[in-house]
Amino acid sequence: MANDLRRIVVKKIKKGGADHGGQWKIAYADFITAMMAFFLLMWLLSSSTREELEGVSEYFRTPLQISPTRSFGNEDKTSLIQGGGKDLTRREGQVRKADFETGKRNRSLKAAQAELEALDTLKLENLKKRLERLIESHTTMRDFKEQLLLDITSEGLRIQIVDDRNRPMFALARAELQPYTKDILQKLGGVLNEMPNRVSLSGHTDATVYANGEKSYSNWELSADRANASRRQLIMGGMNEQKIMRVVGLSSAVLFDKNDPTNPVNRRISIIVMSNKAADALSKEGGTTREVRSDATVNTQTLLPPEAG
Repeated sequence: MANDLRRIVVKKIKKGGADHGGQWKIAYADFITAMMAFFLLMWLLSSSTREELEGVSEYFRTPLQISPTRSFGNEDKTSLIQGGGKDLTRREGQVRKADFETGKRNRSLKAAQAELEALDTLKLENLKKRLERLIESHTTMRDFKEQLLLDITSEGLRIQIVDDRNRPMFALARAELQPYTKDILQKLGGVLNEMPNRVSLSGHTDATVYANGEKSYSNWELSADRANASRRQLIMGGMNEQKIMRVVGLSSAVLFDKNDPTNPVNRRISIIVMSNKAADALSKEGGTTREVRSDATVNTQTLLPPEAG
C-alpha cells in the first residue's frame, strides 16, 4: 500500500525582486550624453556671432553650395567646412589656397632678393680690397694714396679722387686733367670694367665763386666738364662706355668738408660702382607708367618721383 503512494513535488515560485540586468545603466548614459550635447549646443549658440549663425543657417539651407555672400574672414569658398586652413596661426576664417601660395611665393622672392643683395655687397667689398691692393702696388696711385678715398655707401662702392693744395687733380679753374690724374683714371677704368655693375660719376667743386659765374661759365659747368673729362679717361683705360649710367656736375652743393667750403678737398671726382638695387632705382628715376581705367576712357599717366613738381 505504501509502495502505491506517489511522491508529491511542490514547486514554489519566488515573486518580486527580479534582476533586470544593466539595461537601465545604458539608458541613463544615453540620457546624460544627450543632456551634455544639448548644453554644448546652447553654449555654442550663445557664444557665436550673428554672422556665424547666419552662415550655419545658410549651409543647412543649401548644403551643397557655399554662399558667396557669407564670409567669416579670408576663407576658402571651395570648402564646405569653414575655418581652419593651412595657416594655423590665423584666428578667423580659412586661408584661401591661392593666398597661401601667393604669400609663400612672396616670402621666397624676398629671401632671394635679400640673398642677391648680400652677394652684390660682397662683390663690392672684394672690389674695394682689390683696389686697395692696386693702390699699394701702383707707383702713381701709391703717391696719391691720401687723395684716393674708398668706402661702401648705400649706392655702392664709392671711389673719390680729391684735390690737395699742392697736388691738384685738374688745372686751376679748368677741366683739364693733370697727367697723373689721367694715369690713375685709366688704371681704374680697366679694373672697373671687370665688374658687371653700372657706374655713376659726379664732379664737385669748392664754394669759391667762379669769375663771372653768375652770367656765363660757373662752378656748375666746371664740375660737369670735369666729370665728363674723367669719364673719357675711364673709357680710354678700357671701361665699356655702356657701363656708365650717370654723369653729373654738382658744383659745391655736396661739400666734403662742410666746415670749410673752400677747402681743396671739396674739389673732387666721385666714381660710384653702383649696386644692382641702386642701378634699378636710377633706371626708374623718370617714373613708371600705368593705365588708369575709367568708365569712358583709358588714360596712360606718367608717375613722377615725389620730389618732382
